[in-house]
Amino acid sequence: MKKELLTNIVATSVVASSFFTPSTISNHLYLTGAFALSGSLTNQIAIHMLFNKVPFFYGSGIIELKFEELKLSIKELILNEFFTKKRIEEFLNSEEKKIELAPLIEKFDFSSAFEAMISAVSESKLSSVLNLIGGVSALDGLKEPFTKKLKSSIVKIVKSDEFKNELDRFLKSSTFSDDLVQKIDNIVQKRLDELSPTMVKDMLLKLMNEHLGWLVVWGGVFGGILGLLSSFIR
Repeated sequence: MKKELLTNIVATSVVASSFFTPSTISNHLYLTGAFALSGSLTNQIAIHMLFNKVPFFYGSGIIELKFEELKLSIKELILNEFFTKKRIEEFLNSEEKKIELAPLIEKFDFSSAFEAMISAVSESKLSSVLNLIGGVSALDGLKEPFTKKLKSSIVKIVKSDEFKNELDRFLKSSTFSDDLVQKIDNIVQKRLDELSPTMVKDMLLKLMNEHLGWLVVWGGVFGGILGLLSSFIR
């Protein structure tokens, strides 16, 4: 059973019990239950009106009515809090030291590079010389030593200080950071453009449902306390 419904049932039961109790406590029970029921129902109606348009009630359905402003607020929150240029640069500075390309190159298949080299030779003026020694097939034996040598050379390059300094300079360049910020902005905007008012409403309702339910419960609790206090004052 939902806590909102349970709260309303308890408050209604307290009101009902006031008609079957001695007059000395019936007024206390009645006001406590009535105030509790009023508080829980008021909060429940307010929550419903927050997410749904109710005819003749101005301001209801505010999430759908203010959909564009809400989208803009979500975008600004994401970009200004998480993906500012400063934060991206700080992240790149911390992650740059962890970038290791050598293991990736070791796993790469360089067969396509050898085939490209063979193709270039066969289409060049050297093709006639190549035909004298048996054609393209004569170079098949060079495939393994060629790919190993090429892989070794590239690994040596990416491990060099000169390459690492150049990579570091590139990652820290303002142009790179600006481009990355712009790309993130475009991705966020594209995703937000795909959202409809109903989707945003359902998303927020699902996210906040647990906490909104407690508003109904606490509305009943505080309403009941106020009702009990008012019964003694009376």
